[in-house]
Amino acid sequence: MAGADLEMAMKRPTMDRMLASTSQRNDDGLRASYNISLLIAKSGKPHIIGEKLIFPAVEEVLKRVLHKPAPDIIKRIPLSNNTVERRIDEMSSDIESFLCNYLQTTHFSIQLDE
Repeated sequence: MAGADLEMAMKRPTMDRMLASTSQRNDDGLRASYNISLLIAKSGKPHIIGEKLIFPAVEEVLKRVLHKPAPDIIKRIPLSNNTVERRIDEMSSDIESFLCNYLQTTHFSIQLDE
């Protein structure tokens, strides 16, 4: 009987396991948000396209092709106009600081024709 209780206790989800899976899902949504924001920036389309076109398209694919409940997945991907704008600004400032640091630490010379 004690062995069965121990086995049941081991099968029960612990707080760490529950938080880890929730954290992983939120992290996946955040990564998707950054990747979609990058695609929006590359396309040159207005930032609102995330809410107006991408969300409905993803929802349709989830429902019709994957047969998954779309609202549970969609709500983990922040794609509002302001969020997309912030993500793009964040990524562009990272690129700017990277390039400045790279150019400051790289040795180069300029050859001029006479």
